[in-house]
Amino acid sequence: MLSTRAANRGDETPRLGKRTLIGALVGLLLICPRAWASDVVDWEKPGFSLHGFGTLGISRTDQNDRAEYVRDLSQARGAGANWTGKVDSLLGIQANYRFGPRTEAVVQAVTREHGEDPYDPELTWAFLRHEVLPEIALRVGRLGTEFYMLGDSRLVGFSNISVRPPPDFYGSLVFSYIDGLDLSGTWPVAQGLLNGKLFAGRSPERAPFSPGLEWNQRGTLLAGGFLDFRRNDWQFRISHAGVRFNHETPTDLLLQQLGDPLSGVPYLTLVPEMAMQDRWARFSSIGLVYDSGPLNLQLMLNRIAQDSPAYADSRAGYLLASYRLGKLTPYVGYSRSLTSRDPLPSSPIPGVDAITLALVAQSHMDQFTTTLGGRWDLARNLALKAQVDWIRGEPDSLFLFKHVRPGWDGDMTVYSLALDFVF
Repeated sequence: MLSTRAANRGDETPRLGKRTLIGALVGLLLICPRAWASDVVDWEKPGFSLHGFGTLGISRTDQNDRAEYVRDLSQARGAGANWTGKVDSLLGIQANYRFGPRTEAVVQAVTREHGEDPYDPELTWAFLRHEVLPEIALRVGRLGTEFYMLGDSRLVGFSNISVRPPPDFYGSLVFSYIDGLDLSGTWPVAQGLLNGKLFAGRSPERAPFSPGLEWNQRGTLLAGGFLDFRRNDWQFRISHAGVRFNHETPTDLLLQQLGDPLSGVPYLTLVPEMAMQDRWARFSSIGLVYDSGPLNLQLMLNRIAQDSPAYADSRAGYLLASYRLGKLTPYVGYSRSLTSRDPLPSSPIPGVDAITLALVAQSHMDQFTTTLGGRWDLARNLALKAQVDWIRGEPDSLFLFKHVRPGWDGDMTVYSLALDFVF
């Protein structure tokens, strides 16, 4: 039950202070030196357990500061030509308390590079779980999002084969958790297990929009569900989620930063069709995992459909194959992402159509990534990884990068090292 992510603002949702959380994490490591040699540290208190996870990672690219590489769009900054720990380094703790055989409380906090407040700790999980029936469970509170298969553990590096989940597939997600509820059930079907979940809630987060600007996502409605079937070495999932945005993008503030080409006239009064508030984005995906002995295969496909033309529709997928050789696990992967869009709305006012085209162009993707890496399990709860990603795309493929500058040609090579641990 280890996962998380994202960003929220302290003036809108309660969260732990930075010094308090970091101090607690450091103190936890100091008083638990045996954590490196065991799977989990449990305090000898009835019903209480404390766990943690983290990554010490560094990465760099071959770009001369023409674009910055991020693992997902919740990060405002990323890796450039110099080695940095911004992309993958993080630390998280999770406390569980069991009130009885059917009821449990879970709290989780994570500190990592996200939003406009780097390494500002966030309360990512805080829920009460109760088994209504032996096969049905209800959770209420702050919950991690599960738009895609394996998405609930995308921040727990130790549980992932590669250094990070492929950004071509997961990178467009900026929603990490909701304040709401979910209902899940598990039943034996066809000599396997069928698991289903329905969830609904509101987002408490903000997402980076452009340098120095954030898109307020607080109050945005998220609802969806999935069906997951496991039998022997196979796992298959189909999922769907809808997002109804509660606030407009800060487009007018962005245009003011760029010289105020509309002389203070609100952009949406000229092109109301480009509104995002109360419009839906729909996320659909299928996933297949085969895990037998040393061989592990993952295949994922997704589609994002936008009601508003402000963002382009997109499709993405990836295939990852790995083979365990004792403590060593080499792996290879391929991912692809691309967008398509309907005809854009037009305006009779000179220059407005050019602004519309430039805004929508920021969400364009047309690229593929080839990944080669290796994992070395140093201990039962400690893994060292090395990875190279070769990204090849069109010069106008901008969406999954930050701070794109003139000279960007769509191609990038990313070098990564990571030490993942759980305790």
